[in-house]
Amino acid sequence: MALKIPENIEEMIGAAVSHCWNTRLSQQEKQKKSGKVDYGLRGAVTGGAQMDGFIELFARLIISTGLDAHFIQRKGALDLPGYFRPTKEWDLLVVKDGKLIAAIEAKSQVGPSFGNNFNNRTEEAMGSALDLWTAYREGAFHTSPQPFLGYFFMLEDCQASTRPVRVREPHFHVFPEFKGASYMKRYEIFCRKLVLERHYTASAFITSNRTDGPEGIFSTPSEELSVKNFAHAIIAHVGGFIS
Repeated sequence: MALKIPENIEEMIGAAVSHCWNTRLSQQEKQKKSGKVDYGLRGAVTGGAQMDGFIELFARLIISTGLDAHFIQRKGALDLPGYFRPTKEWDLLVVKDGKLIAAIEAKSQVGPSFGNNFNNRTEEAMGSALDLWTAYREGAFHTSPQPFLGYFFMLEDCQASTRPVRVREPHFHVFPEFKGASYMKRYEIFCRKLVLERHYTASAFITSNRTDGPEGIFSTPSEELSVKNFAHAIIAHVGGFIS
C-alpha cells in the first residue's frame, strides 16, 4: 500500500513556522535585555533552534513510513564525511545498518541584508551537495544506496525581499529569468534549479512575514516547491528503502 503524507500536514507546517518566528523573536528580546547591539539580526540567525520545528516535522514524516525513530539523527551525531573537506554537519540524517538513507538541510533568512546572504546561502547549498555526492562516488558511505538529499528554505516576506533587484552586466548578459527578479524570486529559481540539476533530490521553499508568521501563517510561491511535495518525496524514498 502506498504511503501517504499526514492529513494535518498544513497544521504541522504552520506549527513549525510559528516555532521559527517565536524562537527568533525570543532570542532578539533576550539580546535587547542584555544590552547587546545586534547588527543585521545576527543574534537571531546564530542563536540556533529556530529550525527545530521543521526538523521535527521532517522526522515525523520519516517515522510515518515505519522506520524506527532511533535511526534518525537530529542532535549531536550529524557529521558526514566530505570529499573537499573532512566533514559537514547536516540538520537531519537517517542512517540505518551502516547505510546513509537521507540527509536534509533546513535554512531560513530574514532581512535586512538579503543581497550578501543570498550569495552565501546559494554557495553553501551548492558546495554541500557537490561535497556529498563526490564523497558518495568515492565510497565514503560504503554500500549505501543513493541517499535522499533534501533542501528546505524559509524566507521572510517583506518589501526588501519582494521588490525587483537590478543585475549588473558589465561584460555578458545574465540569464533572462534573473532580470528584475526579487530576492524571493531568486530563491524560488535557485531551489527549483537545485533539483533540476540533480544536486538535491527534493527542495521546498516557503515564505512568511513577521506580522502573522508567529501565528503559523506562510505562503508557497511555487507549488512545485511545496512542503507537501517535499514530504511525498522523502516518504517515498525512505518507504522504498525499508520495504
